[in-house]
Amino acid sequence: MTWFEAVFLGFLQGATEFLPVSSSGHLVLGQAALGVEAPGAGLEIALHGATLLSVAIVYRDRIGGLIGGVARGEGEALRYAGLLALASAPAAAAGLGLGELLESLFDRPAVAGAGLIVSGAVVWTARGALARGPAGKPGIGTALAMGLAQAAAIVPGVSRSGSTVVTGLWRGVDPSEAAAFSFLMSIPAVGGAVILRLAGGLPAAGAGSDPATLGLAAATACATGVAAIGVFRTTLRRRSFHRFAPYLWVVGAASLLVARPW
Repeated sequence: MTWFEAVFLGFLQGATEFLPVSSSGHLVLGQAALGVEAPGAGLEIALHGATLLSVAIVYRDRIGGLIGGVARGEGEALRYAGLLALASAPAAAAGLGLGELLESLFDRPAVAGAGLIVSGAVVWTARGALARGPAGKPGIGTALAMGLAQAAAIVPGVSRSGSTVVTGLWRGVDPSEAAAFSFLMSIPAVGGAVILRLAGGLPAAGAGSDPATLGLAAATACATGVAAIGVFRTTLRRRSFHRFAPYLWVVGAASLLVARPW
């Protein structure tokens, strides 16, 4: 992996992880377009670690308050932490139970293309959800529903942020609260993926896993991710979230035409 490819894939991860356009789908398509073979665990750990750092930077006050509240045994903090744990359970179960099957999908660009089209349909419905003026907070039912949406987003092309936030909006959650819960619930999911990769052993040094190259990819992903979260929250506030849908449809359709799965 060259430095250019590291910056490209880092930018792709940072932007698409948080915008409702699917990071997994874009990474599959980006690697196919560049003719780059995924370097394996090294790149995945670097990019996922950068993703966690982006969320921690943007929501540092909220995370700090939550950790402090749990440590002090505050009821509201314990309730919120419990909801995050509940929302994380479906993705953990899917990853552990269907790991090999889901992993095989990342070698099929056509799956990513189809997933992008599905994501476009989901994101488009945000227009109707936002028109209802949702203003509530996540509850047990919402946490479970958003967790199931996050599990479905393991499939490449299906947007994690898009599917979880839209689910929250249709459940009547305030847009800013839906975004915060979606990003915070990504921490256990992404952190768990990093831990599983690390459990498989650190990648050996060599092509595609050079520390400087991986560090560049991670730094690019983190900086881009912080900016992308800001854009994401702005589109929700301005009720223009659904405008990502046409992009998803165009990229998904183009991917299917190139892949020709039929």
